[in-house]
Amino acid sequence: LTPLLPHLDHRNRGMRTRLGCLSHKSDSYNDFTAILPDKPNRALKRLSTEEATRWADSFDVLLSHKYGLAAFRAFLKTEFSEENLEFWLACEDFKKTRSSAKLAAKAQRIFEEFIDVQAPREVNIDFQTRELTRRNVQEPSLSCFDQAQGKVHSLMEKDSYPRFLRSKIYTDLLSQTQRRLS
Repeated sequence: LTPLLPHLDHRNRGMRTRLGCLSHKSDSYNDFTAILPDKPNRALKRLSTEEATRWADSFDVLLSHKYGLAAFRAFLKTEFSEENLEFWLACEDFKKTRSSAKLAAKAQRIFEEFIDVQAPREVNIDFQTRELTRRNVQEPSLSCFDQAQGKVHSLMEKDSYPRFLRSKIYTDLLSQTQRRLS
């Protein structure tokens, strides 16, 4: 039966992985090596309390900082909503596409992964935005995801970002940077 329905097996495997991770997920990070890019120990030593504190100034400040982005991604994983950030990042990358030949393929891939109903990492957007994006992808331009990306950005900013700032991940990270100073 599995060979006849490989897409179901893939979905089941993904669900088993997610369910298996439930017992390992935690809103606490005492070891930040898992969330920081490149050389984590050096990265944590270079991250100042001032930089980490600035992430609370605005959501865009957080997104523009390499380690802020990594910490926010780790937080979203604990809430099983990292697809929002991954979609936002995919759109940012998409806007840098200079090859018109690659534009259509990239647009289709982003649409199928994040926007289409039952997409593997479907983001939570309203029907009108989904349909507008579907039409935009038919004749893709660098702005074809703007409305959907804006909605997802707004959702993260109003919903996930305030929870991140109150999270143990963020407060533990701040504590670690402050402890280093003493």
